[in-house]
Amino acid sequence: MKIISLFSGAGGFDLGFHKAGFKTIWANEFDPKIWDTFRCNFPSTFLDTSDIRKVNSDSIPDDIDGIIGGPPCQSFSGAGKGLGDKDDRGKLFFEYIRILTDKMPKFFVAENVAGLLHSKHLATREKIISDFNELGYNVFFHLLNSNDFNVPQDRKRVFFVGYRNDLNAIFKVPNNCDYKPLLKDAIWNIKDSALSARDKNKTNGSTGNILNHEYMHGGFSSMYMSRNRVRSWNEPSFTIQAGGRHAPIHPQATKMLKVKKDVMKFVDGKEDLYRRLSVRECARIQTFPDEHEFKYIDLSDGYKMVGNAVPVNLAFSIADQIKKDLQPFLQSCAD
Repeated sequence: MKIISLFSGAGGFDLGFHKAGFKTIWANEFDPKIWDTFRCNFPSTFLDTSDIRKVNSDSIPDDIDGIIGGPPCQSFSGAGKGLGDKDDRGKLFFEYIRILTDKMPKFFVAENVAGLLHSKHLATREKIISDFNELGYNVFFHLLNSNDFNVPQDRKRVFFVGYRNDLNAIFKVPNNCDYKPLLKDAIWNIKDSALSARDKNKTNGSTGNILNHEYMHGGFSSMYMSRNRVRSWNEPSFTIQAGGRHAPIHPQATKMLKVKKDVMKFVDGKEDLYRRLSVRECARIQTFPDEHEFKYIDLSDGYKMVGNAVPVNLAFSIADQIKKDLQPFLQSCAD
């Protein structure tokens, strides 16, 4: 079962689909700091490194079942300016639609932040759905929390799933897992082996038996210190963000104390416990396997790759449901 991947990043979306029996045969990623990571983990996938706005659809294989991808989300994020499709990054969603138009596979999946559901983005959201419908797809969109799908993290994202009309298929949201995993399930057994980054937050290179198990050091901004950043072992993680300076604090620490409105502090005398999660700890929380290696020199690039990814187990749940819904129509995938 063959797919192509747009805005591929470090490959969390792809890996989840691979676990469900799909195979990415062509991918596009424009950020050069991600190329080594993707190629390392998907050596048999052709990686196109062009700006997606310059990708000619004729260069993309036709013999595919689906398209997956998460167009850049900063334009719709509540943490940003919320410019939506007035921002060049927001317009990239329509490049996804352009390629979908030219390929017309059996299905597509597009992921974005929950902010896309905000009322100020209503016109953009309606245009996206209208474009999908006019192409000839039955479109379903859902807000999903990763923790409901075997991911030890509260992370809400919007997923658009489209099935071509001629298939007469309906996407059924996968059943939530009975057990919602916690931080202790993900990172307890590596809690004592993380390394601090080198000077200027450069990688240690070799991080022992566990790849990428190193954490960023340095101060914390007033924005960071405006609320508690510690979840306990018996809770799911906060959302893993695309930046090391905003990585959650390791659960070994006591929850932060409130000083006054929008001002928190670390517990006096225990400041040494308040370290950021390592790149590998963030990757585990995103449900990447330990053998998935992230290639970088600056730790900030590692955190960015991990935080921008679709959690692997959530991607698998969606892919597995698509496989069930469309099994009679999907092609077998030859290696």
